[in-house]
Amino acid sequence: MDVIYARGSATVREVMDSMPDPPGYSAVRAMLRILEEKGHLEHRQDGPRYVYLPVVPREEARESALKRLLGTFFEGSAERAVAALLDLSSADLSQEELDRLAGMIEEARKEGR
Repeated sequence: MDVIYARGSATVREVMDSMPDPPGYSAVRAMLRILEEKGHLEHRQDGPRYVYLPVVPREEARESALKRLLGTFFEGSAERAVAALLDLSSADLSQEELDRLAGMIEEARKEGR
């Protein structure tokens, strides 16, 4: 999905070429078919090749995935998820990033979220 979102559309070969250590052609093709069956992708025919396109915009897919992640691993708690992210990346966050996060939290307070 990352490759297809980044490119806008892609063939099986283009997906494979974008992966550092791709599995075989048939494995990638099977995964794209499964993603299509689940409603994440659609395809159009370009000669003998299928060109796969995302069905859902990236932002919408991201929001849906985050909701599932929160529900599955953090009991629906955004606070627990943010705490886990901060624990993982606290050494990697610059003061500017921490300030921006603090600003987002303050903005959410003002909006009553």
